[in-house]
Amino acid sequence: MTAGSPERLRADARRNRRKILATAALAFVEDGPYVPMEEIARRAGVGVGTLYRHFPDRDALIMAVVRDNLAATLVRARQAAAEEEQAWDALVRSMSASDETRLVLRLPTLFSPAIVAAIQADPEIRRIRRELVVVIDGLVRRAQNEGSLRADVGTGDLIHLFSLLLRGVRRTPDDTADVALERAQAVILDGLRAHSGDLLPGRPLSATDLEAE
Repeated sequence: MTAGSPERLRADARRNRRKILATAALAFVEDGPYVPMEEIARRAGVGVGTLYRHFPDRDALIMAVVRDNLAATLVRARQAAAEEEQAWDALVRSMSASDETRLVLRLPTLFSPAIVAAIQADPEIRRIRRELVVVIDGLVRRAQNEGSLRADVGTGDLIHLFSLLLRGVRRTPDDTADVALERAQAVILDGLRAHSGDLLPGRPLSATDLEAE
């Protein structure tokens, strides 16, 4: 393959796109939604022209960041479902605090209502979310059938709990946020384990119960 071959150019373009998306996601979370596009290009180590060839404006970049991280979360959940023998282990692995999951949940809270509405209405994002819910729902049912997950919770309960947990993540000066997150997640998982304790109030929430969120 020569330096100027179409295959090499396509590989370079894909690599630049990945660098831009990863850099933009971190920049939005750490520095806010209005980091200059030029600064994102500089941090990614690409030219401004390269950034704009991939993403013509900030809204296009934001949408791509959300799609990319949500798709990575879906891949992670599918891998867990395929690789783990026990559904409980696959569920824990799928719902744990990966970088992609944290970003997906936190990014929409950073932007204006108009951008959030566009994210929620985007057909590709909606498709990925539906597929992710299908995977999680399947793991919930499998875990309940194997007796590891309490029977009085639903897929909506799990999604809601972990959404609240990861949206609340904050970085503290002494880096105790990771420890706090790990402990809070352990408490939630312990509460989701099947046991002989009291039943939860109300009814199990399904994924459709949370569609308005």
